[in-house]
Amino acid sequence: MEDLVKLGHEFVQAMRNRRGIAHVDGIYSENAQSVEAVVPPGRDVRIAKGRAAIRGKREDWAANHDIKRLDADGPYVHPPNRFAVRFQAEVTQKATGRQMILSEIALYTVENGKIVHEEFFMLPK
Repeated sequence: MEDLVKLGHEFVQAMRNRRGIAHVDGIYSENAQSVEAVVPPGRDVRIAKGRAAIRGKREDWAANHDIKRLDADGPYVHPPNRFAVRFQAEVTQKATGRQMILSEIALYTVENGKIVHEEFFMLPK
């Protein structure tokens, strides 16, 4: 459990420091999957397959949003191999100027010290 807690803390700290893109290669498995709660605007799929796709998803999101605030709370561990993080963000869509407050929970599954699966749950408005 100690390794799970350490990885969870590293993940949360990277998100708080706005290093969510930079830490993908070190913390995600090559074949990791990311499952969104809904199909994001401008995309045609909910699931990103592979570390490069997850990095690309994050790069697209950062390029299209002005992040005013991003809070990451956790990790909330579920031994032997899962942890959750609660996210809250205030963002503005660059293309439309639309301001949004986003709240979601993400559940991460870890194997061999790397994240292999992430799944997002949104707070409906």
